[in-house]
Amino acid sequence: MERLADDVRAELGRFGPQAGMVELLDRWPAAVGSHIARFAWPARIARDGTIHVATADSIWAFELGQRACEIGERLGGAKLRFAPGPLPEADPEAPVAGVTPTEEDRRRAAALAAGMAHENLRETVQKALSFAFARGRSDTSF
Repeated sequence: MERLADDVRAELGRFGPQAGMVELLDRWPAAVGSHIARFAWPARIARDGTIHVATADSIWAFELGQRACEIGERLGGAKLRFAPGPLPEADPEAPVAGVTPTEEDRRRAAALAAGMAHENLRETVQKALSFAFARGRSDTSF
């Protein structure tokens, strides 16, 4: 079976700067880090080549705007603009890189969240707590 990536890129190349969106989306997490990529994601490439990035809120837009030159250099000299906008939905089952909760982490989290009446909220809080406990053991750098 022949790979379609080259054919798709060639076809998208007819659309000007927007054609580089596939490569940009591939490079984005490495350029900004996985944590920032959860709160800022490329939305489009303007005709002048400026990359417009949607952020979770205006605070993220401001903070990343201060680092636009640095991030642009990592992306090969691109000009960036940050503004609040819609982000792709995160995979709720995606593991946190390098962090794996133990059974003890899960037990502690379940005990803390046990008093919550709303089942979905309780499960979400429990999962967040178990990863927080695991991260606290494995990473003190954040």
